[in-house]
Amino acid sequence: MEQAQIKQLGDELYTALSTGQTVSPLSSRGFDITIEDAYHIQQQMLARRLEKGEKVIGKKIGVTSAAVMNMLGVHQPDFGYLLDGMVYNEGESIPMDTLIQPKAEGEIAFLMKKDLMGPGVTAADVLAATAGVMACFEIVDSRITDWKIKIQDTVADNASCGVFVLGDKLVPIDQVDLGLCGMVLEKNGEIVVTGAGAATMGHPVNAMVWLANTLGRLGIPLKAGDIVLSGAMGAMVPVVKGDSLRVTIGGIGGCSVRFV
Repeated sequence: MEQAQIKQLGDELYTALSTGQTVSPLSSRGFDITIEDAYHIQQQMLARRLEKGEKVIGKKIGVTSAAVMNMLGVHQPDFGYLLDGMVYNEGESIPMDTLIQPKAEGEIAFLMKKDLMGPGVTAADVLAATAGVMACFEIVDSRITDWKIKIQDTVADNASCGVFVLGDKLVPIDQVDLGLCGMVLEKNGEIVVTGAGAATMGHPVNAMVWLANTLGRLGIPLKAGDIVLSGAMGAMVPVVKGDSLRVTIGGIGGCSVRFV
């Protein structure tokens, strides 16, 4: 794609984020958008946010489940950036007027204690570089009308990241089996989704290995202090004003959030 087109689409997504108004799918505009083009569009959207004073504090991994890969017709995950303006703490309320069409996912968040730079990163490297893991909610949100996304749309839209909520307990990574740990997601007191760590590319550490090596090929490190959301452990849950959600992950703990 031409640089001018990339800038135009990145600016359009930033405006959608800022105004709460969705845009038509980028993949339906007649452009031949590759996944590489979509990451360039993502960078333009990100640059606009950084200009406003936000700071990068980590990454998110998306499209980690077979179901979502099949839906989007791809066989690889994607990634986006976490900014300091996106983070909420355990039990805090999220104003619905800051989101457009949110859905909640229960995930495991990794906190890095060492820099990690691919390519060539292994699962052992990830374990050695991780301070611990936390239960978290990722509140995904799409700036694309009615979530009518292809992989290029979600990549360009910062991997459909909205905001995220971190639990209040950091667990050393050697104290939990991340592949076997179960997840229960409750909405307004009723269980609506169950899942397990294995839903995330077979094991959440596999997703982290993919991210470190993919970023490394782009010359981007994971840094000590970064938070990384490793991918959904179960289905997305639509939310509306007044909903209260809690996720509990075996061996790790829980995380709660309300929408107001």
